[in-house]
Amino acid sequence: MNAENNNTTAQDRFSVEGRVVLVTGAGTGLGAHFARVLGASGARVACVARRVERVEAIAAEIRATGGEAIACNMDVTDRESIARALEQIEQEFGVVDVLVNNAGLSNPAPFQSMSQEQWTSLLDANLSGPFYVAQAVAQRLIAAGKPGSIINIASILGHLARAAFLNYGTTKGGLINMTQYMALDLIDHGIRVNAIAPGYFPSEMTNPFYESDAGQKEIANLPPKRLGRHEELDGPLLLLASEASSYMTGSVVTVDAGHSIRLS
Repeated sequence: MNAENNNTTAQDRFSVEGRVVLVTGAGTGLGAHFARVLGASGARVACVARRVERVEAIAAEIRATGGEAIACNMDVTDRESIARALEQIEQEFGVVDVLVNNAGLSNPAPFQSMSQEQWTSLLDANLSGPFYVAQAVAQRLIAAGKPGSIINIASILGHLARAAFLNYGTTKGGLINMTQYMALDLIDHGIRVNAIAPGYFPSEMTNPFYESDAGQKEIANLPPKRLGRHEELDGPLLLLASEASSYMTGSVVTVDAGHSIRLS
């Protein structure tokens, strides 16, 4: 460790000031929260989603509180859409330093009655989409000779089975596995790849279940007897987006109040 590093404070290590951060699925739920947190922490945030009006509202909110943010249309399953959005981001802010691969879908059904669309739509959005976006971001970082950080938003259902969630759990398990393979392929380029695996958190996608009798029963069985709060993901997010995690790659940070270790 050199003298400069010895003088670096913990606060400096966790800083994302000036970093260009791309958050997919930033229009609602965890994606919108991640964008707000990164914007408030000094990052230059590109909020992307298929529904551009949603991300325009989030970007405007970040700017209104003194941050820097833009909104872009991006369909993570369409390579041309990804390329157009990255071009727009580079024109505004420069090459993306940090990718938060958050966009995804959930469409539960029992295995025996799961439709082809319920299966393939989740494969496309939850597994192929993160692959396409991460590959495009990594290629641009390598061409620019820059290091970077890719954060894949997985789930504890990637390693815990739950009835009727075969499609979602399979894609999230694949994303965890893909995180490790990506990390190995990109390590020599200074690009770190890690994942966050949240437990049960409220979102537009999951709230209908949590509001049901079955969902309420599951919440009552969680160790803290409650859902996670969005801000309880801020520490892992800022850790992986900053130089505080400079010696981490291929890691999965589980945030579930001990739910998965109790069941493992």
